[in-house]
Formats: sequence, C-alpha cells, structure tokens
Amino acid sequence: MESIIRKFEQQFKKGAVVGVQSGDTVRVHQKIREGAKERVQIFQGLVIRTDRKESHTSRITVRRVTGGIGVEKSFLLHSPLVLKVEVTKRSKVRRNYLSFMRQRTGKSARLTGLDFDSRAVNEIHDVAAEAEEAKLAEATAKAAEAEAAAKENVEAEKIEARKAEIESRDK
Repeated sequence: MESIIRKFEQQFKKGAVVGVQSGDTVRVHQKIREGAKERVQIFQGLVIRTDRKESHTSRITVRRVTGGIGVEKSFLLHSPLVLKVEVTKRSKVRRNYLSFMRQRTGKSARLTGLDFDSRAVNEIHDVAAEAEEAKLAEATAKAAEAEAAAKENVEAEKIEARKAEIESRDK
C-alpha cells in the first residue's frame, strides 16, 4: 500500500530541486497570476525553516525585513508556481528552525557565513521548469512585438494623414 502512495506522490515531484538548508539566503522566483497577466516575482530572504525535505510537500519558510517590518513567506518547493530557488549565501547554523531570528535586528541578526560553491549548488537542469520559463519569456516578447507593431502602424497612419493634408493644401 505504501509503495502505491509513494508512486502517486512521485508524479507531483519536480525532477530536481536545490538543496536548501536553514540559514541560507535565497532568491525564490515565484510565478504570480494577476487577472490574465503572469509575471515572475522574486522574494529574497533568510531561510528560517525547512520542513519534510524528502516529501513532495517539502516547504521552506523565508524571512525578510522590509521597511523595518519582518515578512515571512512559505514556499512549497515542488509547486509549479515556484520556478527557481537560488542560494546566494550559506551560513553556519546548528538548528533547523531559526525562530530566534525574529527578535534580532541589526548586528545581532548576522550569521557567520560559510564558503560554498554557488555554481555547483544552484546548477540544476529541470527541463520542465526551463521550458515554462522560456514559454513565459516568449509570450512577453510576442506581446512587446505586437505592441511595437501596433505603435508603428499608428505612426505610419499619422504620417500618411499628414502627407494627404499637405497635398490637399498644395492643390
């Protein structure tokens, strides 16, 4: 019975996910849908919690201080809305849940950095995610191209109207 459940869960897992740990500073690229538009929003902050690492419901909680107010967001790593997670800094921590960081500000909120190979950690080839990102980029490029063509047509019509007006005055 358990193997059937695991097989079902495997369908919803991404092919590859970045190995994120508590204490990492990450940039999470999340797809946001506003009406008919889609865009990618980047949320950068400190990972204060990691949950269920081996499961398809693995989750990270990212904290960031914006304008003096702490903002926390939880991201499901295998969600189709999370396009990419980049580790920008890795810190030395001895806990999985860094709840004490909520009370710290300024110098006391600093963590000791570790040297790590960011290219090796962040380099993941997930074909589906890359295809989705390329599709979004292509859609925005087509929209920009159509807008530019429409603007060009309007300008051409204005020029033609101006020429016709000048010709009619000359007669």
